[in-house]
Parts: sequence; structure tokens; C-alpha cells
Amino acid sequence: MRYLVIVLLFVLSVSCKNEQQQPLDNPLFEGGNSITEVEIEDILSDSTLSIRAITLFNDGNLGFAGSNNSYGLYDAKHKRMTTSTIQHDSLKLQFRAVANTTSDFFALSIGNPALLFKTGSHGKMELVYKETDENVFYDALHFWNDKEGIAMGDPTDSCISIIITRDGGTTWHKISCENLPKVKDGEAAFAASDTNISIIGNNTWIATGGKSSRILFSPDKGKTWEVFDTPIVQGLETTGMYSVDFYDAQNGFAIGGDYTNPEDASANKIKTRDGGRTWEILGKNQNPGYRSCVQYIPNRAGEELVVLGFNGIDYSKDAGETWTHLSDESFYTVRFLNDSIAYAAGKGRISKLKFLR
Repeated sequence: MRYLVIVLLFVLSVSCKNEQQQPLDNPLFEGGNSITEVEIEDILSDSTLSIRAITLFNDGNLGFAGSNNSYGLYDAKHKRMTTSTIQHDSLKLQFRAVANTTSDFFALSIGNPALLFKTGSHGKMELVYKETDENVFYDALHFWNDKEGIAMGDPTDSCISIIITRDGGTTWHKISCENLPKVKDGEAAFAASDTNISIIGNNTWIATGGKSSRILFSPDKGKTWEVFDTPIVQGLETTGMYSVDFYDAQNGFAIGGDYTNPEDASANKIKTRDGGRTWEILGKNQNPGYRSCVQYIPNRAGEELVVLGFNGIDYSKDAGETWTHLSDESFYTVRFLNDSIAYAAGKGRISKLKFLR
């Protein structure tokens, strides 16, 4: 019965939301006031959970999946959180990637085997993809539209793992390494915040990390790919990009660093103005250091960004040139509902964030 209740809630509430924003055409926007503080209200508190993957629906509701086989839905209107678990062959599952279409919610597990579930019509989550390999480890999941979606993960062969659906998530197919850029030695990705993939229209950017940290780019929803170098810190298994976000087809920002040396801010924030082909380091040797997630604030002309991680929340009003530390509260990932409200998740919690100007 718990499965039936939660799936019905998902089916009633899910609608596709493109988390990246298009360029602003509002003549009333003139920069506005800067954010000065953030109010944090926990909507889920459970010390047994670690949550790195959340998704927002058009009606304002939130879906999540995390450790201990868990997933759930927050009904924002009624302020009600419903949680459940996905059981499969007695496996202890951890989910670090989620996404949604108009009709379905998806959750993708890490490790071997990789298991991708979607809400079905039988009162429980249905398995739609399984991959078995000692190196399999998927990091992020996203949809272009109701029919087409993509997930990426660490290499199991000579390329980054990419699977794609063209039928609404019912079937998924892995792209052959013959059709993808070859990985460099030690290049993989981080399942830190489900933000390794950014999509604007048909354009798709994937951030890799580790000993090499690059951008994979597709202009045609995953049919063809090219790869671009970045100047972000790299060279160790724990370095590189952890998160990337694009505001429009030209302007993007990536953040990461080294989570084992989180104070190092020498080269952990980078920006592009040409669609990811070239990048520049911003805020060299200036805080923040390591962060696991970056998101553009909606409807702020691509000028305002929020980054967060286990060392707190930071805000930029000038496209990443300078930063203000807003909070020491620890989170892994964040998604914006509008330009003042966001939801963030981390160890033992999901919270509603209100940004005040």
C-alpha cells in the first residue's frame, strides 16, 4: 500500500521542469537588490539518510532519492512529505540521480549493478534498465523532454558511460565508445549532486572529473559529441568539476575542487561565455573553496549564482567574479523553484531555502 500511495502522488504531481533558465527578456530587471541572507527550514529530517538527488516539478512539489533504498515526494501545497523504499533482490541501494517527465519519476542507483527505476502503473517503481560491470557507477540523470532522456557515469570501457532513452524512459540504450570521445587516464565523474549534466534546448554539457576534468558537449541531444578541455584543478582522483550549470546556450559555470582539501580555492571555479568551448578561472585563491553544486538563480539575467557543499552556501551577484558566504549549513545539492525559493538536500535532511534581499 505504501508503494501505491507514493506512486499515485508522483503520477498526479509530476511535470517536466527544465532547471536551467533561458536568457531573460524582462525589461523590468535592472539587477535588483543583492541577496543578503538565507532562511533555512527543514522539511525532512532523518539521520539515517544521505540525499544527493532532488528534482522539482512544475507544481512546486519535490521528488528525491537517497541512501538506504529510499525515495519520496514532498507535497509543497499541503507541506506533507511521503517516503518509501525500492526493494530489489535484497540489495542495499543508494540513489544519487533522479529526474522526471510529465508522467514518470526516475531514480538511478550507484554501483554494480546499476539499476534505473521509473514509476509505473502497477503501484510500485519498475526496473527499466540494468547494467552489470565491476566499474559501473552512474552519476547523473536528466531529460530533454517527455520522450528523451540521458544518464552519465564513470567509464566501463574507453569512454564515459552514457545511456539514452527516446521512448519516455521505457527502454534505455548505451552509446558505443566508437561514438564518444575517449577518456583520458583517470577521468571519471562525481556522484556528488546530480548536476554533472546541464541541458539547454538540444544542447547538452557533461562535466567529468578526476585526474582529467573536461566538458563533453552534444548539440543534438546526444547524437554527436565533442570534448573541451578546462583549466579547473585536476590531476588527482578527487579533483575536478563536481557540478556544471548553463544559463543559456553560451553562458555556463562549473565548480568543484578537491573534497579532501576543501579550503583550496586556487582553481576550482570556472566560467564559459562561448558554450563551453573555452573556460576561464574566476576567483583564484578566493573563497569559496570546494563546493559540490552550482545553480544559476532563475530570472536574474545569468548574473546570480548559488553554490553549496558540506562547508556551506555562497552567493555571487556578478556571474561568479566575487562571492558572499551566506551560511555554514551543510548541503550537497540545490534546485531553485524561483528567484527566492530553493530546496536543498544533504546528510540527514532536505530543506526549503528562502533567499532574502
